[in-house]
Amino acid sequence: MFTPRWKKEALLLLKASKKFLNYKRDLLAEDRIGEITSRQVDLRAAIKKKDRDAVNETSKQLRNTCEKSLAHYRQPDWLAENIEVFWVAIVVALGIRAFFLQPFRIPTGSMQPSLNGIVATETHQQDGWEKPWFGQQGFDFLFKGRSYHNVVAQRDLTVKNMKDTSFFLFSSTTIFFTDGSKVKIGCPQNEAAGIETIRQIFAGGDPRRGLRPGPHFRKGDPIFQGYLTSGDLVLVDKVSYHFRDPKRGESFVFDTRGIDTQGVGKQAMSSQQGGTHYIKRCVGVPGDTIQIKEPDLYINGALAKEKTLQRVASQVKDSKGYPYTGYTNPPSGRGQTTQFSNEEYTITMQEPENNNYREFFALGDNSPNSLDSRFWGSVKQHNLVGPAFLALWPFTSGHWGLIK
Repeated sequence: MFTPRWKKEALLLLKASKKFLNYKRDLLAEDRIGEITSRQVDLRAAIKKKDRDAVNETSKQLRNTCEKSLAHYRQPDWLAENIEVFWVAIVVALGIRAFFLQPFRIPTGSMQPSLNGIVATETHQQDGWEKPWFGQQGFDFLFKGRSYHNVVAQRDLTVKNMKDTSFFLFSSTTIFFTDGSKVKIGCPQNEAAGIETIRQIFAGGDPRRGLRPGPHFRKGDPIFQGYLTSGDLVLVDKVSYHFRDPKRGESFVFDTRGIDTQGVGKQAMSSQQGGTHYIKRCVGVPGDTIQIKEPDLYINGALAKEKTLQRVASQVKDSKGYPYTGYTNPPSGRGQTTQFSNEEYTITMQEPENNNYREFFALGDNSPNSLDSRFWGSVKQHNLVGPAFLALWPFTSGHWGLIK
């Protein structure tokens, strides 16, 4: 408290020079180490003598010696510092994603109306169409997740094929033409195939019947005019399932390793077949017996009692007026068994001592349009990612906030 300021500053300089010497010793030449040590001795002696002028001089010498000891070191400029901050932020974000919370964008409508997939809306205008002014587009994208598109054929085009070209959080379908050109539409393949101008390229409007003879678009014809509404962007809790099992009635995300979706053969669900992750609702845990008697779901011989499962079966409308479909059995021959209708599916734990073999039954809330456990069987413990935790965006979807 009563120590003079000049003495405090000198003592702090001594402490800092010791840290510098310890941290940088492997980078310093031997003569520099000796010089710094000598300057420290001089400063310590001046402090002991209480000679203020000597303290000021030796402090200056010690400071200059330390600063010039690493002449090759240059203070990073503002660009280098900002790049470093950027990469640190990236590493932190990747760490959070890997161990705690993972973003997941819902591409399809298998969970509607509980959670939205990407929806394509056409304008149906005959005399051409223009996008809204950029301010309206920005507002609609920010709050509604809506993006506007005006894709017009620049010449006569014949479609060669369509492929799902989704990547990470971005769902898209690429249409390839026989002349080598292509266009991309930012929605899953089944949604793109449902756009009227695209659906007409198929024989009878049915993708399973192949393409009709071309050309499919004349110069000036619209390929897609309208807007895409983004699927819900959700955060997945990757921690909970390390401490507990999935609960009946909660929506959960899992990867598709070992799940045979390609052999289902249901063309209308082709976009789900290519997915690396699914989001469904857990309706059965190990040992449960699952039975569907349309539109109801039975678990262990009794009507499902979980509120989220009852909501789907009740066929009520959500806050936006969209109805739940109720639970349905797949058409004959499409399910995991030869005839799923009126039959039961029992979930068993093959090896109780090994959690990797625990199984869970998953169904989509949009039962008629969901590729789920009715088709490819149960979800294994090692496929689980975590429960859907929070809907982040769009803000006006009606689902923003904690996911029920």
